[in-house]
Amino acid sequence: MSQYFEVHPDNPQPRLLKQAAQILHGGGIAAVPTDSSYALVCHLDDKAAAMQLRRLRGVDDKHHLTLLCRDLRELAAYARVDNQQYRLLKLGTPGPYTFILEATKEVPRRLSHPSRRTIGLRVPAHRVTQALLAEFGQPLLGTTLIAPGETEPMNDPQAIRERFQKLLQAVIDAGACPMQPTTVVDLSSGTPEVLRRGRGDLHALGLETG
Repeated sequence: MSQYFEVHPDNPQPRLLKQAAQILHGGGIAAVPTDSSYALVCHLDDKAAAMQLRRLRGVDDKHHLTLLCRDLRELAAYARVDNQQYRLLKLGTPGPYTFILEATKEVPRRLSHPSRRTIGLRVPAHRVTQALLAEFGQPLLGTTLIAPGETEPMNDPQAIRERFQKLLQAVIDAGACPMQPTTVVDLSSGTPEVLRRGRGDLHALGLETG
């Protein structure tokens, strides 16, 4: 049975976020709000939790999981970034973008793409997620909360609780999120390639004109 934390979207209660962080440190999986939709998150270094995250989402090891970071300084420890990539990252962070980058050795091999050694990274622009990351003390491994067999992400925490309460250890309710996934941009091969158009505006990254 999942613990349900109702937090203020702009001024989340530190006591509740501390409890949620403890659950994540203990190997739990949580549904958390972001600037795109709700996401499933777990501890980066917990193999069992990462496997359960994939099962809940209904994806295999070829699906990129994403590291949710507080800022670009944190991101640099997990991805190799050149000057050109860094300039583009600065335009899109924090924000509803996921960037596919070459993973460093800090990323467990089981979490990166099995053949390409890449990882998805993002810096969410949501006060609750940022506060949770600060309390947790390191990036969280995450994926958009799209239920198996569905195509649209979930944004209603009450509906998430009803559907996943026996499978999740925590749900952080900060109200409804935009019901749209992130824009995904692959920067791992030199030339930026848009893999998914989502909430993030490509014009803001200079990737689309007109």
